[in-house]
Amino acid sequence: MTDIIYDAAIIGSGPGGYVCAIRLAQLGKKVALIEKNSSYGGTCLNVGCIPSKALLHASLLYENSKYKYGSMGIETNPKINLKKMHKYKESVISSNTNGIKYLFQKNKIEVINGLAEIISKNKISIKNKSNSKIIDVKNIIIATGSIPNEFNGIEINEKNILSSTGALSLEKAPRNLVIIGAGYIGIELGSVWMRLGSKVRFIEYCDKILPGTDQETALNLKKILEKKGMEFLLNKSLISVDKNKDNLILQIKDLGTNNKENISADVILFSIGRKPYTKGLGIENLDITTDDKGRIIVNTSYQTTAKNIFAIGDVIKGPMLAHKAEEEGVAVAEIIANQHGHVNYDVIPSVIYSDPEIASVGLTEEELKDKDIDYSIGKFPFIANGRAKVNQDTDGFVKILANKITDKVLGVHIIGSDAGNLIGEAALAMEFGASSEDIARTCHAHPTLTESIKEAALDVDNRAIHI
Repeated sequence: MTDIIYDAAIIGSGPGGYVCAIRLAQLGKKVALIEKNSSYGGTCLNVGCIPSKALLHASLLYENSKYKYGSMGIETNPKINLKKMHKYKESVISSNTNGIKYLFQKNKIEVINGLAEIISKNKISIKNKSNSKIIDVKNIIIATGSIPNEFNGIEINEKNILSSTGALSLEKAPRNLVIIGAGYIGIELGSVWMRLGSKVRFIEYCDKILPGTDQETALNLKKILEKKGMEFLLNKSLISVDKNKDNLILQIKDLGTNNKENISADVILFSIGRKPYTKGLGIENLDITTDDKGRIIVNTSYQTTAKNIFAIGDVIKGPMLAHKAEEEGVAVAEIIANQHGHVNYDVIPSVIYSDPEIASVGLTEEELKDKDIDYSIGKFPFIANGRAKVNQDTDGFVKILANKITDKVLGVHIIGSDAGNLIGEAALAMEFGASSEDIARTCHAHPTLTESIKEAALDVDNRAIHI
């Protein structure tokens, strides 16, 4: 046992964990970060956000070079070299993970590789291939993230039955890809492989895609993706998967009629959500409580039932988003340093990196109706935006939802090119309690896509100029 006492030890180097460690170090704390893998950054940087966006970006450039650039006078004859594309993806991962390693060194954070088990409220056992040790700590932060959900005991072999991890490393585009679940991960990965030549079909239990998303934007995206060739089998459940000589046979059931049918696939991707990863942490030995979904229960200061043990990110309640985990990491660090760390959960943006993208912040129309809140709508289509016409990206619109009495912005939903960047303005406006009038009276540069946000704000009061 070491006699070194750390002010804090973070378990997990994903976005929540590494950001928490850096902020603690900035606040003068002696910090240890424990990571079981050889690479830093967790799921997000290694098998999630970053590699998926690399493939989305590369595949979209390929698609555009085939179907869009010619009309701009750029004549190409593109070919796919999937090995090179994967090398590009890996280089992006390496650049990001090495960046985190540099930040650890810069902030004098001690990184300990190994599996962590909390053996008491102030002691952590760490084991790796070469040795094991116990460290003494004042505070512990659990930031171990999440793993993909399993489905009815069907084994994921990452060859022809995939999780999202395997879908990032296919050696060739499947001829026939079936995705179980039409949530954002499935939509994004399906977009990659459709662009690279796959026939893509979705089996979705609900009667809509992207459950929980503003349904007007989700329905708009569905229509656009169907025009591109995607197929959505909604209100269907998967019963079984069998293998024959050539492919996989899926038996599915219509939840309305109970009729069953078989469809075939070369590759199946299970994209049915994620669950908290707390295996082997030893939380059960400390009576740290979890809910029915396996999420660690915390108070408003992110404390578990053991007051010096905190939890953040995917292991607690809330959207499983990297930026949400980062904000919680900063908040916990500041709470430990006796400051007033806080996260505004009403203003956490979400982005679906399809083409076009969907980005949202705040409440949806469906949520406003459920809460019986009177609201006004302002909407502006990108087809009326000069820059969108220049870019040949005119699909979609900006929608602003404002309180009918106070005009305070309650939600913003964008479907369109670069929506993930555009939503930042809306999040900032909502963080400062802006009204739609505040946005409408803010001068926006021309010609830019952001003018569509101004026009949607004007439209809340039926004053849009360009429609």
